Amino acid sequence: MQFNARYPSLNPKLYHEQMPVPLKGAKAGHFNEALADELQWSAEDKASWVEICSGQKTFPEFHPLAMVYAGHQFGQWAGQLGDGRGLLIAQILDQNGQTIDLHLKGAGSTPYSRMGDGRAVLHSVIREYLAGHALNALDVPSSNSVGFTTSEQGVQREKLELGAMMLRTSDCHIRLGHFEWINQYQPSLLQEFTQKCIEWHYPECLEAEQPILAFATKVIQKTAVMIAKWQLVGFAHGVMNTDNLNITGSTLDFGPYGFMERFRPNWINNHSDYNGRYTYQNQPSMAHWNLWNWLNNLIPLAKPEEKEKFKQDLAQCLEHFEPTFLEHYTHGLCAKLGLPSFHKDSFDCGMAFLRILQTEQLDYTSSFLRLQNKEYEAMKDDCLDRRQFEAFLTQYEMIRENQDIGTLDATMFEANPIYILRNHMAQKAIELAERNDFSEVERLFSLLSQPFTRQTDLEKPEDLAPLPSDVPEVMVSCSS
Repeated sequence: MQFNARYPSLNPKLYHEQMPVPLKGAKAGHFNEALADELQWSAEDKASWVEICSGQKTFPEFHPLAMVYAGHQFGQWAGQLGDGRGLLIAQILDQNGQTIDLHLKGAGSTPYSRMGDGRAVLHSVIREYLAGHALNALDVPSSNSVGFTTSEQGVQREKLELGAMMLRTSDCHIRLGHFEWINQYQPSLLQEFTQKCIEWHYPECLEAEQPILAFATKVIQKTAVMIAKWQLVGFAHGVMNTDNLNITGSTLDFGPYGFMERFRPNWINNHSDYNGRYTYQNQPSMAHWNLWNWLNNLIPLAKPEEKEKFKQDLAQCLEHFEPTFLEHYTHGLCAKLGLPSFHKDSFDCGMAFLRILQTEQLDYTSSFLRLQNKEYEAMKDDCLDRRQFEAFLTQYEMIRENQDIGTLDATMFEANPIYILRNHMAQKAIELAERNDFSEVERLFSLLSQPFTRQTDLEKPEDLAPLPSDVPEVMVSCSS
């Protein structure tokens, strides 16, 4: 590995150094060798991946640390938070020269654990491990994982579960909540911290006339693009608190996530979200709210006599969110439908298709595939309101008339995944893993590596559709 220890150069008030506490009887779960190659792991590193991913081996080049931050959770100020069960154990360069964080999840309690035990359990580790892998393969910016380990040690949740650890990777673990903590508890650190964030993650902004405003705009735009990509693949994060969004627009901390199956925009995939704040349909507005809150924490960077003007400038930065989101979402939706994005009626046609999916409770992912494969009559037969589908199809074919159909169809094959990580797929892998059988984790890992390519040798019928309507859906909450 090539180390690039940056975070420890910050003021020590921003973190707490400590060693991980390994679990008893740690053993291999699954290893992402392709990602290890991207991270330039040596043969020796790979040979000792179980020790690294279970907290038994650390590196002299980097002292493990827990970050402190704060946040708004479900819209309410939660005060000081921080890495309560994870440690940043290294920052290294990947094969492209980009600095990547190695974050060990389940590494034991820290000063920020807030009465928690600092541990992770096998079911939540497998869900995050597979989802990060799936999102990256779907071209959605996201954390990923080099590997996870299980153990013989029990961890108490609603029931006694197997303890586990996972080595998560991300281009950044600096959250919007870092700025909230600094403003609340150590305001004198804000200037230097913001400067480092710009230098490390948006160095091009240093050349701007007003680097802080340029930085704010970049964060807003990248977040908007990330949310658009979530919506396009039907991904619901589940817990979009300000401490769970980072400054580079890459998906982070999505424990109670879900991939949309039957199209229900108000679906509450996280059953700890009692009021439905973070439903699929609310994700763009919640991201906007989080960014608005974050921008307020940049106001102290202005000189006193320029504060009011700076507030107005920050508000103008936030105005980039909606057009950026709409541009990427519209372009992506048109690609999924095989419609030209420049046509004035393409977006309305896309909305008509989504209304059909919602009204008829059709599966989101497979419905786009059926449209792609021109199964029009079969789709109509699945609709109670056949006229609604006929009206959509008439408009759809009129827009495609006199267009380059070959090119439009090719974009559909590139935009529509065959496989997503449905909750029942992950649950099956978890149930087997809890009996020390990781074969289903391996199968799903391979299947989700190429989500746009049909893999008849690997797939199962249940990978392609929701569970029958009379089968209870898998319940997911924040408990992990």
